[in-house]
Amino acid sequence: MTACIVGWAHSPFGKLDGETVESLIVSVAGEAVASAGLGADEIDEIVLGHFNGGFSEQDFTAGLVLQADPGFRFTPATRVENACATGSAAVHTGVKTIAAGKARFVLVVGVEQMTATPGPEIGRNLLKASYLPEDGDTPAGFAGVFGKIAQAYFQRHGDQSDALAAIAAKNHGNGVHNPYAQMRKDLGYDFCRAESEKNPYVAGPLKRTDCSLVSDGAAALVLTDPQTALRMKHAIAFRAAAHVQDFLPMSKRDILKFDGCRVAWEQAREEAGVELDDLSFVETHDCFTIAELIEYEAMGLVPEGEGARAILEGWTQIDGVLPVNPSGGLKSKGHPIGATGVSMHVLTAMQLAGEAGAMQMKNAETGGIFNMGGAAVANYVSILERIK
Repeated sequence: MTACIVGWAHSPFGKLDGETVESLIVSVAGEAVASAGLGADEIDEIVLGHFNGGFSEQDFTAGLVLQADPGFRFTPATRVENACATGSAAVHTGVKTIAAGKARFVLVVGVEQMTATPGPEIGRNLLKASYLPEDGDTPAGFAGVFGKIAQAYFQRHGDQSDALAAIAAKNHGNGVHNPYAQMRKDLGYDFCRAESEKNPYVAGPLKRTDCSLVSDGAAALVLTDPQTALRMKHAIAFRAAAHVQDFLPMSKRDILKFDGCRVAWEQAREEAGVELDDLSFVETHDCFTIAELIEYEAMGLVPEGEGARAILEGWTQIDGVLPVNPSGGLKSKGHPIGATGVSMHVLTAMQLAGEAGAMQMKNAETGGIFNMGGAAVANYVSILERIK
């Protein structure tokens, strides 16, 4: 065990009119520190995850965290970025700081404000997380990139429309119980499976229900060492924290294998000394339903090309052998880029602490998290357990 989560905060995700990047940061930063039972002057370091990429005119946003409390003044603050895995990059940076003994308490914040940006510009900003020399002219932006991945998967392994609809329906059903989710509506399998005026094709075989939501939001957590955590109210320990970076150009790898995801899971399981069977649940990066399908294979739940079995046979349902995305995932919750990875850690910690409210699972003891940037380029896996 290298570090523990001892406090957290989470804003609603969605179209948050009246909010700014600054107001979102300030809100969750203060709440997370209070949740840990600390004062701002006890925080030794601050790490902010904020992708930006054109969404916010205000850059240099690490300094905005100090706006939350005068007690943060003179505390080191750094912004990190790794595309859609920016939030986990911030969390893992904080974990390393604690493990190195350079700080006793680290505050990690993830934030993004996306909905104030015009639609076409959102697409251009997100496409920057792909390799522009190859993918810069992709129709439908980043959705088009995953549309190409889905089409290639269908060509290799057969039509997976039933499985993708089942993933979407599962995550929307779970999201009903998540008070922070942008869309808390059980759409049902039939709606997700059928093309309609309200569910048109967006890119390749991907329909609207296969795509995560453009969103605003923030989340934050406080880290400390395990010895200190055991004297506090919460102690959610990192059994493992693995980061694997793969080639940015999809042409340099077999994009249908998500090898970076596979290696990150292998490293994390080895570090934690666990197998998938030991996990109570997994929060995985379902930016598009095809991503969750391939992630079933990359994490080792099913062999290559058999991801559909995991969802169609009920393995990843909330009452299955390995529930996946009990929070509703990005599909239901929304995907404010810089906040997503921190959110995944916060919601997992809440589950393990028995404080997830209507989302709460029975006997949740160990949780896995997979957060990726780009098309399986930045790959982060965390394995958490409650030790108090």
